[in-house]
Amino acid sequence: MTRSFLGALPSRKGAFLPEDDTVHETTRPRLGDRIMAAVNRDPRTAPHGTRNDALLAVVLAVVAVCGALFTDEARQPDALGWTLLLAAHVPIVWRRRRPMLVLAALVAVIVPYHALEYNHLAPTPVAYVALYTVAVTGRPLRTVLTGAIVLGLSTSVMLTVSTHQAVELLRTSGWIIAVLFCGIDVRYYRQYVASIVERAVRAERTREEEARRRVAEERLRIARDLHDLLAHSITLIGVQTSVAAHVLAADPERLDREAVAKSLDDIADTCRTARGELRTTLEVLREHEHGLSDTRGPLPGLDGLPDLVAAARLSGARVEQDLRIRADPPPAVGAAAYRIVQEALTNAVRHAGPEPAVRLRLYDEPGALRVSVTDDGTGPTPGNTPGFGLVGMRERARSVGGTLDAGPRPDGGFEVTAALPLTMGEGSV
Repeated sequence: MTRSFLGALPSRKGAFLPEDDTVHETTRPRLGDRIMAAVNRDPRTAPHGTRNDALLAVVLAVVAVCGALFTDEARQPDALGWTLLLAAHVPIVWRRRRPMLVLAALVAVIVPYHALEYNHLAPTPVAYVALYTVAVTGRPLRTVLTGAIVLGLSTSVMLTVSTHQAVELLRTSGWIIAVLFCGIDVRYYRQYVASIVERAVRAERTREEEARRRVAEERLRIARDLHDLLAHSITLIGVQTSVAAHVLAADPERLDREAVAKSLDDIADTCRTARGELRTTLEVLREHEHGLSDTRGPLPGLDGLPDLVAAARLSGARVEQDLRIRADPPPAVGAAAYRIVQEALTNAVRHAGPEPAVRLRLYDEPGALRVSVTDDGTGPTPGNTPGFGLVGMRERARSVGGTLDAGPRPDGGFEVTAALPLTMGEGSV
């Protein structure tokens, strides 16, 4: 049972918090963070939008009533004026859903209000809110056209009332323009923030996909290593066991103890070698699981080819080798060549028949390392399910930017040829 350390700490008021098994502490966002979140968010997707707009309409109505009562007592509204003034605030409840329709309804109510020469300052806040909503939710061109229409209509109404009022409206029209451009600016700012968030989400998704791809590649690499290791070791052990069994069953009275002992020693050596390579592969898995390091362990190289040839000869194959390597290839290329030769020799021992003649050629030329393994065997038994050896060899060649061809020879036998680069490109593994 886990207890939180908060249970032993005093609270801000001096009392100790109870020691509970689980203590969940939630930090409430600060006022500034909540304001910035509201500014960055699209008003049409905000939670509780209708409720908040209803509260906003009530607040604006209170401000309008106070403005009508205390700013211009000579033009205080009568019953009709109060009705028009309060009715102008009702459409604000739906300003997020239908901003243009709300503005049109507002103009339809405010125009007769101003035409009857009631207090001109009272409906100004609600008009600014409607204009701001249109600007922040619509395209800039529509916003500019809407502002021009509203300003022209207001001026026309004021001209019917008083030329002085019309001139005063034009003089103070800067506030209308400021509200419209403020809404446009906020709209562009929200689009900018949304694009940043979208790029961040896309980058995070790309990183996750890259991580999954790397995990899949690592699993495939380990699967290839295990396949090559186990197939090679089990094939050698099977051949050596068959040799020992043949010696035991050939002539029990004239038992060749030295041959049996040698076969058993070869089996033991093969098991030790396989156990060491298997331990190395599994240590890489364990290190990735615990996050200890990003190492892949020691890679086999071209210096291990003589051991592969010796093991194939012990299994009965007549191997002729021609190794002419002057350049030192990168470790990944050397490991790929080692695994290709290992799998090719294993297939020759398994499928080429008894005592196959195998020729191994390995040489370098400008920019490439050439690998060739040929045998004179009969190939796999028809009807058997093909394994993953050839697929794994091709994948190893592609993993370092090389190519591999494999298939039966015209004169009989089987041939595997590979061309591997001597220089590794960026991103090659």
